[in-house]
Amino acid sequence: MEKILVVDDEQSLREVLSIMLKRTGYDVTSVADGEEAIELLNKDIFDLVITDLRMPKIDGMEVLKAAKSASPETVVLIITAFASADSAVEAMKQGAYDYLTKPFQVDEVQLIIRNALEKRRLTTENILLKREMASQSSFSQLVGQSEAMEKVFDVVRKIADSKSNVLICGESGTGKELVARAIHYNSSRNVMPFVAVNCSAVPETLLESELFGHMKGSFTGAISNKAGLFEVANGGTIFLDEIGDTTPTIQVKLLRVIQEREFRRVGGNQDIKVDVRIVAATNKDLEKAVADGSFREDLYYRLDVIPIRLPPLRMRSGDIPLLVNHFLERFSKESGKPMPVLNSDAMHVLLAHEWRGNVRELENLIERVVAFSTEGTVTDTDVQGWLHRSVVPQSQQGGSLELTDDGVDLEGLVNGIEKDLLLKALERSKWVKKKAARLLRLNTRSFRYRLEKYAIKGGRD
Repeated sequence: MEKILVVDDEQSLREVLSIMLKRTGYDVTSVADGEEAIELLNKDIFDLVITDLRMPKIDGMEVLKAAKSASPETVVLIITAFASADSAVEAMKQGAYDYLTKPFQVDEVQLIIRNALEKRRLTTENILLKREMASQSSFSQLVGQSEAMEKVFDVVRKIADSKSNVLICGESGTGKELVARAIHYNSSRNVMPFVAVNCSAVPETLLESELFGHMKGSFTGAISNKAGLFEVANGGTIFLDEIGDTTPTIQVKLLRVIQEREFRRVGGNQDIKVDVRIVAATNKDLEKAVADGSFREDLYYRLDVIPIRLPPLRMRSGDIPLLVNHFLERFSKESGKPMPVLNSDAMHVLLAHEWRGNVRELENLIERVVAFSTEGTVTDTDVQGWLHRSVVPQSQQGGSLELTDDGVDLEGLVNGIEKDLLLKALERSKWVKKKAARLLRLNTRSFRYRLEKYAIKGGRD
């Protein structure tokens, strides 16, 4: 059932439109002013908005802009008793579907609404078809139709085949690696490797060896020569996640690779030429890090040739229903279970949530919904319960450990907690490593590194 929002300060017209539209079978909400309309548009998604042009405080043009900003696919119909060529042109420029002068015939409005909603359906189907076709080029996992995400998609398409380095900035959980993969798989390098490394997940003493490789005997445990990730990625793309956490030593070596297109393995004396495109990502303010001296200025400008800024989920809440549906389909297919249905109240809870963990937090929640739901509708009470479980336990919030005069084995304590959580995640996921890694919000490489660290064996990929 399509949702329509009617905005008009004239009560009689508002009531006539509402009655007529409800009889036709639409889900109708009506408000008397633009301020209330914009508040609703920021909380919910409407298929169609019918708004008067002249209203106190906030006029219909502002409602139009707010509707298009919240959901570009929403169709907006302007109605006014004070028509002018200038206002009509401006309305069309801002994305209005049509511009009607009062008084008008009810039959005329019904026809326009029918045609407008049919156009919206065709547009939505076209978007879904394009996304389906684009799955081969890795855009399928990048979900969103908000203005902010459309800008990201546009940048990716334009620069995918460039040789320039890319720096992706955004909060944790916004999908930086997905963007990096989209860049790679839409480039001419897509037949060559895409190699991802989380710079913050590997200790400094091992990161240099991971990136550049090492020679036998170069350090304790180097029992054979090993190629680094830059060699593995030769001809393709290397994704350096959390680049802001690298040490000055690593930064110097990365700068040399960028400038000279060559490096040396740890303990080696031979320069190795490499052709690799670097896509880096960070959740830190690198400009601030440059200012305080913790990140090299020359490296920053070498990486930030093409900047991409990913918006947090709270800034594109209009994408939440699309993401929810995407994750419901995915996890239902993976688990072989029927796809749950969320009622409107459940969706409102999701739209109102803060999502500090961004898309990753939403993904984890929907996986939990699919895992625990039985056949039937998922309610707002269900979602509230699952959201509550995703919060850090109260016992771990602001808790403290006593430090005695004998001291405490901090490293042993942290290792014990980490190993315990690894085992619990494996048990919860029935020893499927990919799912266990997702529960701990780790990428696969980082998760495997920790399993090796604690000699945890078994399970399946």
